[in-house]
Amino acid sequence: MKNHTLLLFCLISLVTFGQSPKVDFDGKKWEAPYSLELPKGWDIERFLIPIEFAPSIPYKGVEDIRFTPGWGNVKSEEYWTYAFLWYLDDKPQMTATIAADNLKAYYTGLIGRNIEPRKIPSDKIFPVQSQIKTTTTATGDTKTFIGTVHMLDYMEQKPITLNCIIHVRSCPGQNKTFIFNEISPKPYKDSVWTSLNQLWTNFSCDKTAEKK
Repeated sequence: MKNHTLLLFCLISLVTFGQSPKVDFDGKKWEAPYSLELPKGWDIERFLIPIEFAPSIPYKGVEDIRFTPGWGNVKSEEYWTYAFLWYLDDKPQMTATIAADNLKAYYTGLIGRNIEPRKIPSDKIFPVQSQIKTTTTATGDTKTFIGTVHMLDYMEQKPITLNCIIHVRSCPGQNKTFIFNEISPKPYKDSVWTSLNQLWTNFSCDKTAEKK
């Protein structure tokens, strides 16, 4: 009996101490060390990286999203227009190929998690295609990319092509990388890009320094 009790105790110990500690993260309460505006009427969402629906993206940090008021309204000029910042640990390499692979994995996972709840038929699903290239480096960026993501719009259940601008920035004294993604199906000359661009124009790496 004693042997059985000892064995049970050892098994419980292995299970308990072998588990990775759960990280509690409340995106609404998290205070970012940087400054990224939330315009009036826009919505916000934050979650941890690695991303639950895209685990192949090999970073650690936080995703910080800004949704336009019309992001989810198919009748709005702002439909599918939003931006998301990846606040990443360290200085991961970033090229046009890597950026394209990241977006392909990201939207493949995002679509995948919506197939069952939205009852999307299998004949409507097709592989995500991403094409990203280097463009003129924007002020303050270390690199700037531009391109497209062709994918299934899981809300309308039909194909959509999203235009993308990707900004990469490293800030002095920080072992962090900021990757800011501007997304919209609208052409780049459309007025929706003015609002997206303004978010990055007003961005500050260090909220503390900004207040001094």
